[in-house]
Amino acid sequence: MTSDSGFACSCCGAHHPELPLNYTAEAPAVWDPAFADADDCLLSPDQCVVRGRHYFVKGLIEIPVIGSDDVFSWGVWVSLSRENFSRAADLWDSPGREGEKPYFGWLTTELPVYPATPLNLKTHVHTRPVGERPSIELEPTDHPLAVEQRTGITLDRVREIAAAVRHADGA
Repeated sequence: MTSDSGFACSCCGAHHPELPLNYTAEAPAVWDPAFADADDCLLSPDQCVVRGRHYFVKGLIEIPVIGSDDVFSWGVWVSLSRENFSRAADLWDSPGREGEKPYFGWLTTELPVYPATPLNLKTHVHTRPVGERPSIELEPTDHPLAVEQRTGITLDRVREIAAAVRHADGA
């Protein structure tokens, strides 16, 4: 989802036609492309296993945009225990899975737009109906990401994030 009005970029000064309201990480921070051919590793759009010992699911940290009906989201990876990952995998295509109690996990996605790393923030993974990514709830802390999830962000903050993400590689 994007805003129709676009935004004037604070990094390069250009007007970009779309203001993205979501960003996603392709893999957990611990993933290495060399794992792709390993028998004990898996990376799908929704689940990841590293060396048969570390288990991850992808979900959304949703942040309300203050003064609008919009929601900004980060597509992030969360580590789960082997038991919780197995349970989530068993129910992945099962109607009613949203009735599951939340799974505890650790955030395993780096988001460089924050001054302090969000890696290893405590989370609760809320399963949603089949076809919907889980909702990731951060435990309340003073980390800026957790504060934003609790209190919301302004459209100016969304623009700031867009500029930082767009120019993360120095372009």
